[in-house]
Amino acid sequence: MGEGDTQVGIAAIRAGGAGVGRVVQVNTSRGGVPKLPVAQARVDQLGLVGDRHTDTLSHGGPLAAVSLLGVEVIARVAADGHPIAPGTAGENVTTEGIEWGALPIGTRAAIGPELIVELTRHVSPCKTIANNFIDGRFVRLSSKLHPLDTRLYASVVREGTIRPGDPIRILPE
Repeated sequence: MGEGDTQVGIAAIRAGGAGVGRVVQVNTSRGGVPKLPVAQARVDQLGLVGDRHTDTLSHGGPLAAVSLLGVEVIARVAADGHPIAPGTAGENVTTEGIEWGALPIGTRAAIGPELIVELTRHVSPCKTIANNFIDGRFVRLSSKLHPLDTRLYASVVREGTIRPGDPIRILPE
């Protein structure tokens, strides 16, 4: 896909022609990975209530409140033979139907009936997720090497509760 194709695709998503997905799994942990599935989570300005981070310098906070990863990414990485699964890469929300890596920073998404998030940055992979890769090369989730196969951080624009099955919509600019 070329740069022009990407821009056309983003415009179509924002116009309502695509960009509808769903929450597959909501994940939290008491610190570290994997993050385990929960039935629902309240999301405030600092992230999912009850979710903790072992490394608070690199993770969490208002600009990294929610981590998003699509099952499409998980499937592509798993197809390379890696033992990755929802929650094992440390994402809070495992999604389906949205290619987060194709969207520009600043894109807003409505998740469920209340929550609105705004993409803030790509998540740099680190050694804590190395067990998801047969060769330990966690850079497989690097946006610099694999632009679509990456997690993204988002800030919370409007707080809310999310659950598996909730719809996700990319909002117009």
